[in-house]
Amino acid sequence: MDLDSNNHSVFLLYYHLVLVVKYRKKVINDTISSRLKEIFE
Repeated sequence: MDLDSNNHSVFLLYYHLVLVVKYRKKVINDTISSRLKEIFE
């Protein structure tokens, strides 16, 4: 576990991505999924 820090604090951030779509169709295909993994890692 790596903690980040600045001048006044130490912190550990986690991100939770929630996608809400109005219509039920496949929004994230394989290409988009792999790109999102690159960005979030």
